[in-house]
Amino acid sequence: MLAGLIFATEDADDRAGTLGETLPFGGLTLIEFQARLLIAAGATQIILAVARMTPGLLGAISRIGRRGVSVDAVRTAVEAVEQLHPLARVLVVADGLVTTGDTVALLAAERGDALLVTGDADPQFERIGVSTNWAGLALIDVARIKDVAVMPRDYDFQSTLLRIVAQAGAKQIRLPKAAEAAHGIERDSQALARWGNAIVVTLMAQPDRWADRYAAALPAGLALPPLLARGAPSWAFSLGAGVVGLAGIGAILSAWLTVGLVLIILGVLLATTAHMLAWLRDEALPARILAVVGPVLGAGSVMAVGDATHSALGWALAVAAVVAGVLVERVALAAWPRRWWSSLTAAPIVMLPFAIVSAPLAALGCVGLYAAATLAVAIETLVEKP
Repeated sequence: MLAGLIFATEDADDRAGTLGETLPFGGLTLIEFQARLLIAAGATQIILAVARMTPGLLGAISRIGRRGVSVDAVRTAVEAVEQLHPLARVLVVADGLVTTGDTVALLAAERGDALLVTGDADPQFERIGVSTNWAGLALIDVARIKDVAVMPRDYDFQSTLLRIVAQAGAKQIRLPKAAEAAHGIERDSQALARWGNAIVVTLMAQPDRWADRYAAALPAGLALPPLLARGAPSWAFSLGAGVVGLAGIGAILSAWLTVGLVLIILGVLLATTAHMLAWLRDEALPARILAVVGPVLGAGSVMAVGDATHSALGWALAVAAVVAGVLVERVALAAWPRRWWSSLTAAPIVMLPFAIVSAPLAALGCVGLYAAATLAVAIETLVEKP
């Protein structure tokens, strides 16, 4: 099994009495972000090495526990050994470390004891050799922590553990050049907030299909840093998406097709923003619900346009387009979507030019043909997939 050991003992550089690990970081706290990376790497237990408990740390522990892992706070190596399984592999995270999931995964893939190192003479990292610094991540056996447990308790836990692991001949893994810009030790609240917003945005998965990517995820991602900095609640954007989306459906049913479709597109953008905020803050249920709001609004816009035609042909085209769109969404989960593929999110965008020239039947026909063509290619892709 894989466990994580996060050190949280140092105060923030610019906030006396506040642990650096509990500073805001991209809508979370730094320690929550580190725990998320460890969980993504396969950790099923998180151990927090602390010097004292603070309200911010207690809140972070509670939120980490909601992700389905056990979380324990310890003060000494002896307590850490008591909490860990004797055969566990432990990913160690230095106090104040900012890094990426790829870097954590690089170390987690090793089999023996390993240290992530850098050759830079940067004072933020502890030196372990003449020209080598520890880069803040290590993969070790529980036995190394046991070695620390038998030493005097007034020794610094993190530094002592590092020395023991290094002296035991742990393999040294060089920090990749490409990862250096997103890797370091930081305890200044303002610098950490700026850094956190930039890194967290890159964590958001960018959809493959053009409408989901460029009309929803990309603009929502650009708006994310200032929203996170201001602590914007996801529920506000969820409410906005619902109100704007329903207003769009109502406008279409009232024969204001252009206005309605523009409102639907705005509603999809608000829903995507709300989904990103909820995902980053571990609001599991809202995140799952918001993930389908965009496609639902897209399907609703198609059905509303079909109703606005006041004809059986319009209804038939709308139903066919929605059915084909739903099938595309299902197939896209199993296939590797291509950039040009249709999606339910794309439906109001595709219909908008036809709505401007008052051609609702042509809009429905175009959406249906687009979805049918995508479905045919998607099925062919699945058939050819090994």
